[in-house]
Order: sequence, then C-alpha cells, then structure tokens
Amino acid sequence: MPAPAAPPRHDHDTAPAGRLPAVVLMAGSCLPVLGAVLLAPVLPRMQDHFEGVPGSAALVPVVLTVPALALALLAPFAGMIVDRLGRKRLLVVATVLYALFGMAPLWLDSLHAILISRVLVGVTEAAIMTACTTLIGDYYSGELRNRYLALQTMCASASATVFFVLGGALGAADWRAPFWLYAVGLLLAPLMARVLPVSQPPKRGDETGAQSMPRPFPVRRMAGICLLTVFGAVVFYTVPVEMAYLLDDLGTDSTGTIGAVTAVASAATVLGSVLFTRLSPDRRHRLPLLLALCAAGFLMMGLADSLPLLIAGAVVNCVGTGLLLPSLVTRAMSLLGFADRGRGMGLWTAAFFLGEFLCPLVLLAGKGPAGSLASAVALLGVTTAVLAAALLLTTRRPAPAGSPESV
Repeated sequence: MPAPAAPPRHDHDTAPAGRLPAVVLMAGSCLPVLGAVLLAPVLPRMQDHFEGVPGSAALVPVVLTVPALALALLAPFAGMIVDRLGRKRLLVVATVLYALFGMAPLWLDSLHAILISRVLVGVTEAAIMTACTTLIGDYYSGELRNRYLALQTMCASASATVFFVLGGALGAADWRAPFWLYAVGLLLAPLMARVLPVSQPPKRGDETGAQSMPRPFPVRRMAGICLLTVFGAVVFYTVPVEMAYLLDDLGTDSTGTIGAVTAVASAATVLGSVLFTRLSPDRRHRLPLLLALCAAGFLMMGLADSLPLLIAGAVVNCVGTGLLLPSLVTRAMSLLGFADRGRGMGLWTAAFFLGEFLCPLVLLAGKGPAGSLASAVALLGVTTAVLAAALLLTTRRPAPAGSPESV
C-alpha cells in the first residue's frame, strides 16, 4: 500500500458522551455473527425434519450460508441508503426487521419459506453491519476510532463462540429453538433509538466553502482495499471453517477436542484484536507484516504432522487475523469522508462477507491440485506470503502528496 505523507484526518472534535453508544454499536455488530453460526449445531436435526423435501440435502445447509451471501451482495446498496437516509434511522429499522425475519422460522413449515426469510435476514444484516461501522467512523476519530474498530472485531470473534454454544444448547430441545435468540433485536432497537446520537457532518469554523465542495469518491483506492479485504476474509475464515477437517485428517474426530481447539483459535483472534489497540502509530509496513504472520501460521498448519503443531500454527495464524481485520477496516475508513462513508463502508462490508462466502470454495479448489486439504492450506500460506512481499515493495514507493493515512 502507498506510504502516506499526511497526518491522520480527524473528522470530529468530540465523541459521544459516555461509553453506552459504543457498547450499543458493538452489540449491533454482533448480530450478523449470530446469523452466521447460530444454526450450525442444529443443521442435522433440521435435515431430518425436511428429509422428504426434494433437494433438502442442498437447501438445508444453504439456510446457514445464504444470509452471508445476501449481505455480501446487498451491503453496497445499504451503504448508499445509509448516506442518503441517515445512519441511525436505518440501523433502528433494520434491527427490528432483523428480529422479525430471524424469528419467522419458528412458525414457518415450508423449507422454501424459511430460505426466503433467511435471505431477508441477510438484507437486514447488510444494513446493520454497514450502519454500525459507519457510525463508529462518524462518532470517533484518530486512535480512538481505531480502538473501537478493533473492539468491533474482538466482540464479533468472541460472540461467535458464545452463539455457537447457545445454538447447540437450545437446539438440544428442538431445532427451531435457536431462532428465539433473534428476539434480541427487539430489545436492542429501542436502546439504539434512545442512546445513539444523530451523526452530523463535521464543522470546521470558516471552512464552509471547502465543506460544500463535493469530493470525488476514492474509487481506485477503495477498489484496492476491497480486493485486499476479499483475500483477507478468506485468510480470516480458513481456520474456523477448515479446522475440524484438518483435525479429522490427523485422526482427531472427538467433538470435545474439536470444540476446544476452535475455542483456542477464537481466543487467539481476540488476542490479536487486543494487540491491535496497542500497536504504535507507525503503520507503514503493517499490512505486509500481518499477512506474513498469517502466512507463517498457514505453513505450520499445512506441514503439521501432529496435533500440537497444528494448534500452534492455528494460534499464530489467528493472532495475525485478529490484527489483520481491524487494520483493513481502519485503512478503508481513513480513505472516506462523512458524505461517502456509508457507501465506502458498504463496499468494504460486501468485500469482507464475499471473502467469507468464497473461503471454503477457495480451499476446495486448491485441494485437488495440492492433493490434500493440509497442502491446500500450505499453498494458501505461500500465496499470502507472496502478497505480503508485493505489498512490502509498494510501501517503499514515495506516497502522493496529501495521501491518507496507511495502516
């Protein structure tokens, strides 16, 4: 990435009073994670319930994944709506609809109707995730903004483990029971309406003329960071998606062991997000170094012939991804002004969730030529290392005058 010559931009002089607005935004950012992992433990029981439906073997797993695909496709449009209609209003409405669409399968008897409700959940998730991230950019600036964006990643990673456990516990009673958890949106929406201030464009004394002049949307820079984010999301989700299969290939099929290893990896991601808040302000070589760290973890995992080495590689990789994700989002945020922040963060959100959707497909495509899943992970590690080297070379080039802060 180009090295900056300009100091960080501060869009706002003051942040909202108290921490409650930030807590509410962190909670809202966890809602799309709920949709991504909540139903995983009950898919076999759901499969049994709909076994008489033609195509159910393919349709039931799609119930879990289709919200992420809908989110990836619709987040750019949500970003445009955020900029036009207002961040807070869209967030509150989307959170209410999220709860209603999310709970709909409690009363639906048709698998196809459930699929439609899940697509609608993805639509609301696109609006929620884009609005929450945009509001963090509106309310906060500088290092405080970066810390809250890192905290957003940390909360999402930690909540994934919690939601997975809750989904399994509720699903033990009935496969429909986990859908009740979507009711949390009905509790959260009034709180959002009450405690979140309406974000306003920045005011800078006599700079009204500069503020009134439209600034071109940074198409090329956003295209670059979004492409990098698609790849970063593939890197981010490889361990949670593929770890059970890698363990099985090593002869470990105990659900307890798989759960424990997944929890350790999740904790490493949280640790990486915490470490991000303590990094020095010098961001010149950050992305290449973090990609190199992720690559090292992949190579350890791909070459692992024992459980301890596989776990060590997963921990190294997940510390790297915990640092990588907030670095990518803060980089994207640094390119955007108030007027186009919703659109830009919609594009970034779409890129991230597109990478999530592509992750298993990328590993599946690499498994054939590589010969095994472990070799495919190692190949992904090599690719990540090559990208890190390429980015490191670009950071050595002089930055254009006035370029935004790099991460």
